[in-house]
Amino acid sequence: MKKLIIPIVAAAMLLGFTECGKGGGGGGCNETVMTVASIPAANSTEPASPGPDFPVQVNITANKPTGGVNIEVKAREESKTTFFYNSGVVSSNSNTNNFTITGTPATVVCVVEITVTSKSCATNKITLSYKYSKK
Repeated sequence: MKKLIIPIVAAAMLLGFTECGKGGGGGGCNETVMTVASIPAANSTEPASPGPDFPVQVNITANKPTGGVNIEVKAREESKTTFFYNSGVVSSNSNTNNFTITGTPATVVCVVEITVTSKSCATNKITLSYKYSKK
């Protein structure tokens, strides 16, 4: 009897774990993944510049959800976890979205984190980042 119980329990656990992995979270959806780019480019390190303000452009280049997106742009010193700039969540139906980072500290490398999330499918989310610094 013991030999029969162990395989049954193992099969039930395997089936349970397999089912948990299905879907994409947020109830799952079939929305096509959007393509997002930024200026400055994602994964780049910009040369130091005088500032004081730093423009960021977030472009949805393909598959923009018909219901629009939420965009958040945040900036922090590379060595810290707290953000000195946060745009807050900005609702948009536009392909081109402009932000201006303010309050950048001088002479330190900073990281910009951009998150674009579909309003109709929370799992359709793109995250970009790049580095820059103020002279």
